Amino acid sequence: MSTVLPVTVIGGYLGAGKTTLVNAMLRDTGGRRLAILVNEFGALPIDEDLIEAQGDEMISIAGGCVCCTFGSDLTGALQDLSALNPRPDHIIIEASGVAMPGAIAANVGLLDGFSLSGIIVLCDCETIRAQAVDDYLGDTVLRQLRDADMLLLTKADLVTQDQLTATEGWLTAQNSTADLVTCVAGQVPTDVVLDRKRLNQIASGQPHADDGFESLIITAQGGDPTALARHLATGGLGVIRAKGFSLDESGQTHVVQIVGERHTVKPFDRPMPAEIVVIGRRGQLDREKLSRLGGTGT
Repeated sequence: MSTVLPVTVIGGYLGAGKTTLVNAMLRDTGGRRLAILVNEFGALPIDEDLIEAQGDEMISIAGGCVCCTFGSDLTGALQDLSALNPRPDHIIIEASGVAMPGAIAANVGLLDGFSLSGIIVLCDCETIRAQAVDDYLGDTVLRQLRDADMLLLTKADLVTQDQLTATEGWLTAQNSTADLVTCVAGQVPTDVVLDRKRLNQIASGQPHADDGFESLIITAQGGDPTALARHLATGGLGVIRAKGFSLDESGQTHVVQIVGERHTVKPFDRPMPAEIVVIGRRGQLDREKLSRLGGTGT
């Protein structure tokens, strides 16, 4: 087993939903022992029913997970976690609302024995655009967005579909390379959040060390891209992640993104191959049904 500990940094401005996301991940760890690092416990209230024991510097959580503080000594806290027996399988650093997650990630990248899995930045659908133009908050918010490998749009149930679509387009303009995922109440599959780099390697055909996932490329031409995305996400096909392009009956290209049971479909401004990479756990993808979807768009 590798001795390198993967680290995910979670950022986002105050009130974006970081606490809700972390608690949801602790309830669905995917069998991992997670370690949560925060500036102070008061900044990340863990749901009481998850706590097994609490000391001055560490909270023991159900399922072998822990939560501890790092204050100004992030390096020391990471090394302490690495020395635990049993060690955690994955470390999550919950950055404060005004911190720059990119700077934290850069520090992780300098340490032997740790690898950066990704930077996840949460965005409140109701407030993110107003925060970005605020005289005092704007620079901080925009820098957080540009640091992200994945942008999680939270509280999507509190805005209209038109508002959500406009916010998604605006976020893409701020960071065109980040994955964009919409969620409600922090409900995003833990595998997708923590294994973002590995899943993207699978999607791009790059070699990867873990054979726990498999992928399939399907064609997506001549049908309804939204109906296809909905079926991939909710049709019981074993899909946990999908990304690619679909062409509708008029020949318009659409970007398709699927995470768990959530999906987004948006027009794209130039022609692309009508292919979608579908990813699932090995043995759980319904390859026969997925192959039949190719070219149907339904």
